Amino acid sequence: MSNRVNAAGESDRAATPETMTGAETIEAYEDSGTVVFYDAENPLAWVESDSAVALEDAI
Repeated sequence: MSNRVNAAGESDRAATPETMTGAETIEAYEDSGTVVFYDAENPLAWVESDSAVALEDAI
C-alpha cells in the first residue's frame, strides 16, 4: 500500500474510520430499526439534521 505525499504535504491515502481524527470514540446503538451514532467521550452532544444520509453514501 502506498502512502505518498503530494506537494501540499497531504497523503494520497483514503481516510478510513481508523485514520480519521475522533473516529476512535464513536459508538452506536440501534433504536426502532435505526442506528444512532454518538461520541462516547461526550454522549450528551447532539447533531441535528434536516435529512438523513445512508452510511454507505457518507463513506
